[in-house]
Amino acid sequence: MNEIYLIRHGETEWNAQGRFQGKLDSALTDTGVQQAAAIGRCLAGLDLSVDAFVSSPLGRTRQTAAIIAGSAHLPAAQCDDRLAEVSLGSWDGLTHIDIDAQWPGLLDGSTPFDWFFRSPDGESYDSAFRRSDCWLEERQGVTVAVSHGLISRIIRGAYSGLSKTDALSLPVPQDVIWRLSNGRIEPIFVG
Repeated sequence: MNEIYLIRHGETEWNAQGRFQGKLDSALTDTGVQQAAAIGRCLAGLDLSVDAFVSSPLGRTRQTAAIIAGSAHLPAAQCDDRLAEVSLGSWDGLTHIDIDAQWPGLLDGSTPFDWFFRSPDGESYDSAFRRSDCWLEERQGVTVAVSHGLISRIIRGAYSGLSKTDALSLPVPQDVIWRLSNGRIEPIFVG
């Protein structure tokens, strides 16, 4: 049986400020630490026999994974680059206001979801989809994975065979565990 428990990192300082992190990092807030601990307790309550515990290599996911490991009594997570957040290139670390000021008009006509891929030097959707799909194909047994908001949408979209538009509009709360099993995705609410 293959099951994936997909988790977004806890709230970070930049999340709270509306700043887009991409490949950059900021520390978890107190809320983010509490979210990670609650997810760990929830996982412990599920009494899973975990075959793989993996994380994006970025700091906010490694911090979240370490907290989850402590609460769920899991070994340290192994890093997998394919779980890293989509890079926004020169937009990493900026807000919408910063982007509009430095690249006037570039976001005109974009949707709340496709604007991520308008960065002149960021990662393409197709590239992010390929690495997500490759990661999914390699899963065996029960996997707990800590990742990010945008790449989580793409992973869940790839798993479900959704269009780009539908995948990018999926929700990305920081207090939910997404169970991917038997072709279905269901949220396990923590908060």
